[in-house]
Amino acid sequence: MLNPKMLDDVSARISALMANTPAADIEKNMRALLSSLFGRLDLVTREEFDVQREVLARTREKLGQLEARIAELEARKP
Repeated sequence: MLNPKMLDDVSARISALMANTPAADIEKNMRALLSSLFGRLDLVTREEFDVQREVLARTREKLGQLEARIAELEARKP
């Protein structure tokens, strides 16, 4: 059976080795590039999207109520 401490040690050693390779620089540069590209795309966060979805749902509900009220008032008209 494998010793969990030994696995953690191996994992830490691999991480340390990767930190000293060009792969770490590539990852860092790719993150910066993607962050820059996403920044230019004018995207919204998930939180902002969810807030706007709720606003739209409330607006649709209110519109439905107003349409029903108008239909009711028009039906009363002689």
